[in-house]
Amino acid sequence: MGEVAESLLKHMPDASGFDIPFAELRDRQVAAMNERFQEQVGRIKLVKLRAQDADVTEIAKLEDVIPLLLPHTAYKSYPESFLTEKKWDRLTKWLGTVSAYPTDGVDLSEVREIDDWVEACAKAGLFVACSSGTTGKSAMLVASRKDLDFASQDGINAVQWGSAIRAGDMRTSAGAAGAVAYTHKNAAMGMAMMGAFVDPDAPRFQSGLPPVTVGSLTKMITLRKAIADGTAKPGEIQEYEAETESRQKGLDDAQVRAVEDIIAKRNEKLYITGMWGALYPFAEAVRAKGYGAKDFHPQNGVYLGGGLKRAKLPDDYREFVYETFNLQPEYIYQMYGMQELGSSMPRCQQGQRYHVPPWLVCLPLNKEGDALVPGVGERKVEGRAAFFDLSMDGRWGGVISGDHIEVDYSPCACGNRSPSIADNVYRYSDIEGDDKIGCAGTVDAYVRGLS
Repeated sequence: MGEVAESLLKHMPDASGFDIPFAELRDRQVAAMNERFQEQVGRIKLVKLRAQDADVTEIAKLEDVIPLLLPHTAYKSYPESFLTEKKWDRLTKWLGTVSAYPTDGVDLSEVREIDDWVEACAKAGLFVACSSGTTGKSAMLVASRKDLDFASQDGINAVQWGSAIRAGDMRTSAGAAGAVAYTHKNAAMGMAMMGAFVDPDAPRFQSGLPPVTVGSLTKMITLRKAIADGTAKPGEIQEYEAETESRQKGLDDAQVRAVEDIIAKRNEKLYITGMWGALYPFAEAVRAKGYGAKDFHPQNGVYLGGGLKRAKLPDDYREFVYETFNLQPEYIYQMYGMQELGSSMPRCQQGQRYHVPPWLVCLPLNKEGDALVPGVGERKVEGRAAFFDLSMDGRWGGVISGDHIEVDYSPCACGNRSPSIADNVYRYSDIEGDDKIGCAGTVDAYVRGLS
């Protein structure tokens, strides 16, 4: 990694750098992106093709990186037949178009299903995190061991920057029951967080629910799509309905036990994790048992990741959860991030804004995703969220998301001067239905041709 990029990443261990204004960072970030480009353009096939197509040989200003950013859909650009027809060699070759490391060391001899393939990749040092999509295809996000280690440490540091939760607090874990998506990244980060903030001897709730693997997830989504299309066989529909009923019953039973668990731990200093869509009904169930703020420890902490994820909740859903578990502002940690990034953007206490660390370049684009919006670095702007994560090692750090953000470059109410994002992020697809990024079709065509 280049010298300039390293100098920016050195802010991670102590979570410093949030007080550096964009005007002081801009030239260094441009130089660091150019370092990463020169290092990886010959290693990542898709980036090389994008650079050739746009005739980019150097990143000398922010605008130069825009044609090199990959739409988030690039990681779903493999043909669906690679999964349905179990063409693991072709899927591995496709992965090689977006990976910074060769994929020819992946041993496919024991691979029978997609979960086997994910594990085979991991044995070769390629950690593939798979996120679901409504199309039945999962995004395949490849990462290196270095990426997993960085994300884990950055996550711990971000929590301590954005809240009064501290490593060594020896808390007791609790939270709503839910089927957890298993990826190597989730496992690494979860282990790191628990190791930092939770008492290893404190009892941990076990939901008994099987982890959601990419195989089980893909199967369910594909079958749901077939039912919607009218192509599912009667036996498949019966299997889907039976499995759905079984999963829901298991989740309902686990939720009852999770409520009993947190009530039993109410005198302990808790470390609560979850998303709003799960925590709100969880809080309702706790209140239905007759418990509330007066019954819980005054230093309980909560880690909140993600937005509403289309959950329909009352306007006061935040206050309802906070009041149920006696959560004080300084112990509430919220962050903004996405699977495509390896870095966290912690929310500050005073300004209630998500702060962008110096090694993460925020690039607000127009809706089409092909140009910076006017005024970047000069005033408050809004647009499509794109980022260049200088920490990324296993894949390209530049990505265009489906999120709409509002970025402010002036000092925040908390006193820090880094670029910050308002807590009103939404997805274009939630507002407008279908969301098209201008370069997505071109990228898909590139990747299909390479694989």
